[in-house]
Amino acid sequence: MNTEIILDTKLVGNVQGVFYVPSYQRGYRWGKEEVTRLLEDIYTNGNKTYCLQPVVVRKDGNRYELIDGQQRLTTLFILLQYIKREYKPKISLKYELIYETRESSAKYLNDIDETLANSNIDFYHIYYAYKAIDEWFKSQPDSVVAADDIYGYLVKFVKIIWYEVGEDEDAISLFTRLNIGKIPLTSAELVKAIFLSRDNTTEMDKEKQEEISLQWDNIEKELHHDRLWYFLTNSATSGYQTRIDLILDLISGKPEQCREKYYTFFKFDEMKKNEKSLEDIWRNIQQTFLVLKDWFEDHDFFIIHEYYHKIGYLIASGSMTLQKIFELSKDKTKKEFRVSLDSKIKSSIAIKGNYSELSYKKPLDYEKISTLLLLFNVESVRQNGQNSEWFPFDKFKYNSGGKVVWSLEHIHAQQSEVMRTQEVWKEWLKLHIPSVQSVDNNQVELIKDMQDAIENPKLDGTEFTGLQQRVVELLSAKGNTEYLHSIGNMALLNSSDNAALNNSTFDVKRNKIIEMDKEGQYIPFCTKMVFLKYYTPSEKNQLHFWGQADRIAYVEAINRVLKNYLTDPIILEKEDA
Repeated sequence: MNTEIILDTKLVGNVQGVFYVPSYQRGYRWGKEEVTRLLEDIYTNGNKTYCLQPVVVRKDGNRYELIDGQQRLTTLFILLQYIKREYKPKISLKYELIYETRESSAKYLNDIDETLANSNIDFYHIYYAYKAIDEWFKSQPDSVVAADDIYGYLVKFVKIIWYEVGEDEDAISLFTRLNIGKIPLTSAELVKAIFLSRDNTTEMDKEKQEEISLQWDNIEKELHHDRLWYFLTNSATSGYQTRIDLILDLISGKPEQCREKYYTFFKFDEMKKNEKSLEDIWRNIQQTFLVLKDWFEDHDFFIIHEYYHKIGYLIASGSMTLQKIFELSKDKTKKEFRVSLDSKIKSSIAIKGNYSELSYKKPLDYEKISTLLLLFNVESVRQNGQNSEWFPFDKFKYNSGGKVVWSLEHIHAQQSEVMRTQEVWKEWLKLHIPSVQSVDNNQVELIKDMQDAIENPKLDGTEFTGLQQRVVELLSAKGNTEYLHSIGNMALLNSSDNAALNNSTFDVKRNKIIEMDKEGQYIPFCTKMVFLKYYTPSEKNQLHFWGQADRIAYVEAINRVLKNYLTDPIILEKEDA
């Protein structure tokens, strides 16, 4: 059975043959908007290669069954007819369209007549497409020049993707699957078809094609491991329908903001047509994947998981894309690449002034503090120096609820959030009773007042505010409050968890975070260490407060872990008088 495909790219000027539209398809339906957009795209692209969507055909004797692409091929035919009729009578059209059940439509395509436009639905749409083309040309400063340009672009620069299936392919089934999106012809699928196309069997034997198909599927399978995938990218899909697209885009050098759907496919098609062997192209794909996998696994005997953590941080923080890191790595030794990564990390947190001067309340400062704390978390895990220690970029980026959004949590409550409902007031009081009990057994009166307020159906804001103030004073270390919005009072926390902890004092937050951690929620390494008082020297450790000694120890830890990246150490607070 012949069910294989032929894959090629063809200039519009080289498309030839008879294409018939089978009865299972509707007729031509493009309107003015689609026609005008096509003209604008071709014209503005100018003398650069421009790719149209795939045309899917099946050889049927001496003609082609047009399975997908009827609208595009028909519009191009009408356009060429218009240019021939109005501007270039000597040009010839190399292909024609016929219809299995609508013979008159084929005749009308070759002799478009306004007087017959309303005779049937096909004539109507064909005529108004022709009219839209006429209006577009007449809107140009010089229609003759525009016609010369458009025709030249069609002949020399505008391509279609030629996707020819085997003669034994079930055309109706294929048409149905294509049109319900079951087999979208993505760049990756088309690149794969370059290797597996039957017109490449002269260059590559069938056994090699089968081997490539198996290896291709294995790469795709490995990229579906979330630890690897979220190390390489910040998005669940990154706009990709298959994950191997990531590898192909790296090789093609696809620009970050490129909107051309088939950019990567055309780059691989150019490689093939520029005398580069398919085996060399495939070897490049394999080697690129192995480079990324090597960064991920990072089996350097002396420095454990260095590439993994440094590259992972740069991508997770948005400081560099994988594409830029890949380019950075080219033609460098491991040592040179390591030095380059360190330089990029240092640049990612560089600021004018000192981190002690940044404030949570300023949006730009907020972003800088967040980036620094991410690096602090990543480097803290890396520097633990155990083979089992990996920063979990997959958990950091996604959980069962989708993409994780991180925010800065005040370690000691900022007390600036407004609580407006009785329900919220009572919940806050309930949460803080255990902390009041644990910190001071003599607070019988305060605890009773809190319990009474919880039971009071008419609790008002004034009463709650008074109680809140008494609790906060008890559960807060004494001293200045200037630090509240500074880095010494900030930790990273999932935004949804952050919302649940707002306005709570340190002790309540600490207990909640321990509870979350026990339940299996991902809490960043350094955030856990903060609330477990890991950084505070034992002789200065008091469990229920976050005070000056804690902040100083915390900032000292940041300085120690990030000493190779900070331009200047973060300035420590002076002791209170």
